[in-house]
Amino acid sequence: MILVTGATGQFGKAAINALLEKGIKAHQILALVRNEQSAEDLKNMGVGIVMGDYDQYTSLVSAFKGVDKLLFVSGSDIIKRHKQHQNVIHAAQEAGVKHLIYTSFQRKNETETSPLWIVAQSHIQTEQWIKESNISYTILRNNLYMDFLPGFIGEKVLQTGVIYVPAENGKVSAVLRSEMAEAAATILATTGHEGKEYNFTNTEAVSYQEIAQLITEVSGKVINYISPSVEEYMKTLSDYGVPADVIGIFSSFALAQAKGELDRVSTDLEVLLGRKPSSVKDFLSSLYNPIV
Repeated sequence: MILVTGATGQFGKAAINALLEKGIKAHQILALVRNEQSAEDLKNMGVGIVMGDYDQYTSLVSAFKGVDKLLFVSGSDIIKRHKQHQNVIHAAQEAGVKHLIYTSFQRKNETETSPLWIVAQSHIQTEQWIKESNISYTILRNNLYMDFLPGFIGEKVLQTGVIYVPAENGKVSAVLRSEMAEAAATILATTGHEGKEYNFTNTEAVSYQEIAQLITEVSGKVINYISPSVEEYMKTLSDYGVPADVIGIFSSFALAQAKGELDRVSTDLEVLLGRKPSSVKDFLSSLYNPIV
């Protein structure tokens, strides 16, 4: 039996859809949800629904019983993540889960000097707990979702003609969330991944200068890239009413990119997909010139 946590979220739901496309029967899949009403579409597919909450240990133990493979999608609450992840791992141990697949985070710098330390530290700790748990594991180190690039680029980029991000000339090897989820489904559906740590990156990394050139190419509108100071960037976002926590995350990712922390390139994802991941150019073409 396969169980997917965060099953009503975008990664979890994409993984379940990919499992079904790979021929895994719906009755062999369990979806962990906090609210059964939010899982009507999964239920209609024939997927089993189990109730559980990362904050409620006993609910996880009950949900994980009889599970062979567990796709553990990391919690979205950075503050609560440590305790939540402990709950998941200990519950998996108690329930006898045989193989745990964890969605971690791609990183080069594992020290407090990283702009992304607030994001990375819980993943580093979780990986350590998993390795100490004696459960067979696979670690998926996800880079930035390509789906998030429009947020950094700016939704009105074609009107303003400017990408304004303090990433300097740093590059990012962003990947579509759906393709990472598809690769996770491949791991769930096949064998030979035990003890492996996969870097989920694209096969090339791009800078915002290159992204500006690509948008210019596909849209026909000249787009320029400006890399302001992080202070100017944060003030600009604040002036536009962007919430402080969002400003903090965006600034951290931009600074990490400027420092070369997001440009790792690996073929791990390509091998698992059986094809090259979608390129940033293809993604931008679909957004800014849908006819292409």
